[in-house]
Amino acid sequence: MKLGNVLTDVFGVSGQLMLDALLEGKAQPAEIAQFAKQGARKKIPELVQALEGHRMSDHHRQMIRYSLQHMTFLEEQIAEMDRDIAAKIHQAGLDHAVQLIQTVPGIQDRSAANILAETGADMKQFPSAKHLSSWAGVCPGNNRSAGKNKSSHTTGGNPWLRSALTECARAAAATKNCSLRDKFWRLAGRTGGHKAPALIAVAHVMLLLIYQTLETRQPFQDRKTPPLGDQQKQRMIRHHIRRLGKLGISIHRISCVPAATQPTNSTD
Repeated sequence: MKLGNVLTDVFGVSGQLMLDALLEGKAQPAEIAQFAKQGARKKIPELVQALEGHRMSDHHRQMIRYSLQHMTFLEEQIAEMDRDIAAKIHQAGLDHAVQLIQTVPGIQDRSAANILAETGADMKQFPSAKHLSSWAGVCPGNNRSAGKNKSSHTTGGNPWLRSALTECARAAAATKNCSLRDKFWRLAGRTGGHKAPALIAVAHVMLLLIYQTLETRQPFQDRKTPPLGDQQKQRMIRHHIRRLGKLGISIHRISCVPAATQPTNSTD
């Protein structure tokens, strides 16, 4: 049985229903595939093919039950630890600080607790936001020569804070109507599709925003992405022309003159 080759998450809603049906051992592959939900329903033919001819014995079913019971146990422990962490935060009077951090896109309650555990709620211990970003290891290096910025590595910094910020940056990059998402894809386009530098850059911006929210005690207000300048527009045009060229599509650039500057024919 190769259910995992078709479903992205075997332990999701669709996968869990199918596993329950397989453990009962009564339904046929076509019937089991009908438990697919939402987007997984498009894969019903592939699901039937993956389930046909499976050799699941009673021993296999028992081993799967053990695995599911162990997963339930772990989920219960994680939920209990989340409750304990929330209680510790409340006892320390840090509820407002956690809520402020969560106003930054891409940061949820668990990530906010991780970040606060490393930085603390008092930003006075850091002379500036730049000192905090350098301590966290997300501050960009300075490698500039002849007026051009060259590739440079970030410092080591705090590995736990850096890891948490990177995961939050990944979530922010997938958030709709978010300036951080626009920044991520704009930077990823400059690096030829490499996402790691863009993630670190977004993590750096997020840490600066966290510093600002904790210092001012004001929630973050997302601003709209400013319109692209002429240089940015030309860079994007060249980037997409190169991408189309790699696909075998030839593009010839035509300089366009704005309508307001085009000469008009006079009828006088």
